[in-house]
Amino acid sequence: MNERREGATRWDQRYSEPGYAYGTEPNAFLAEVAARLPRGRVLSLAEGEGRNGVFLAEQGFEVTGVDSSTVGLAKARALAAERGVNLTTVQADLADYAIAPRSWEVIVSIFCHLPPLVRARLYREAVAGLTPGGALVLEAYTPRQLELGTGGPKESALLVSLATLKEELAGLRFEIAHETEREVREGRLHTGRGAVVQVFALR
Repeated sequence: MNERREGATRWDQRYSEPGYAYGTEPNAFLAEVAARLPRGRVLSLAEGEGRNGVFLAEQGFEVTGVDSSTVGLAKARALAAERGVNLTTVQADLADYAIAPRSWEVIVSIFCHLPPLVRARLYREAVAGLTPGGALVLEAYTPRQLELGTGGPKESALLVSLATLKEELAGLRFEIAHETEREVREGRLHTGRGAVVQVFALR
């Protein structure tokens, strides 16, 4: 089994467990900035079981969620149906997924931890993929998260600093851009003090 298929299988197994691994409520930072988002089409990267995409659909956005896990996306569609909203899902490995230029009013990347080369390419495409005035919302764990151990990847290469993100998201105007610690209470797998980077930026 190749490395990519192993990754997808690992997420399928995680999402096959009872309940929702990261809960059904939206990420706290996304909820905090939601009122500032331009109306229109949203691309949610690493959507998983649907908590963020469904929340945005409830706010009236046209949401497409991309994830490698068929199991996670099935649960995302079920959550959308339960809440009475539409959520378009795309099963794809983000290493292969292409973001078309000027196609989205909002791009969301919440705890989407990728190998550096994949991340750099995807975020470069994300900047180009926003329409003029479009917004990017991002939260991820920083390398300091390894000391806290309350969730996220165990490999430092998959974690990211603000300095790196400012390089990879060059071309955006940063409205919020900081590293901080916060209490993360998002499902059973993200619970406790977390070292995160938060970005809200406009094109």
